[in-house]
Amino acid sequence: MENHTMYYDTITRLTTAISQCKDPEEVALITAESVKTAFNAKGCAVFLVDRETTELSLVAASGLSTEYLTKGPTHFMQNIKEAKDAVPIAIYDVMDDPRIKYPDEARKEGIASLLGVPIISHNKIIGALRVYTKNPWEFSINDITLAQAIALICGMAMDTCRMYKGYKTSIEILKNMRDKNTYGSNKWTPFEGVPKSVDKSICDY
Repeated sequence: MENHTMYYDTITRLTTAISQCKDPEEVALITAESVKTAFNAKGCAVFLVDRETTELSLVAASGLSTEYLTKGPTHFMQNIKEAKDAVPIAIYDVMDDPRIKYPDEARKEGIASLLGVPIISHNKIIGALRVYTKNPWEFSINDITLAQAIALICGMAMDTCRMYKGYKTSIEILKNMRDKNTYGSNKWTPFEGVPKSVDKSICDY
């Protein structure tokens, strides 16, 4: 990961791909797959914070087994704190670190090291992105910076998709609210909504 061109290519390919997405889950999946490939890692997972349960809810993952992904709840207030303190967390040995809640499951999955960075959007922590490697890895500053940049892009893209879906839903609701029987045309005229008893000339101002 010392080749800077690799970092630029990763960012370019990722932003190009997610710019065409209209669904937050699709953004998360593309992000997970891109990070796994860029780091040549065992796997990558994208989580979002559930404010009601204070858990990190899995949104998308690549390279990890269903058994590992469903090992148990992940409380972002109690587990690795990248999603709480907004700082990256690099763990060299998952079997010898008290911050790892499920070390046995990690060993069984074949995970040696872990990098976690917060997903932030509009100055709010909305989740976490985690990179898992099968061999012990001393994550460099460049590795961490790349992961942070991707997490930021992912967060902004997911928010944009949510707004798009919200606007689309609102437009559909407004369309359905229009009573087609009230108006003879889909186009509004200057006099629509004016009582028949009112002289239309008073509207000419």
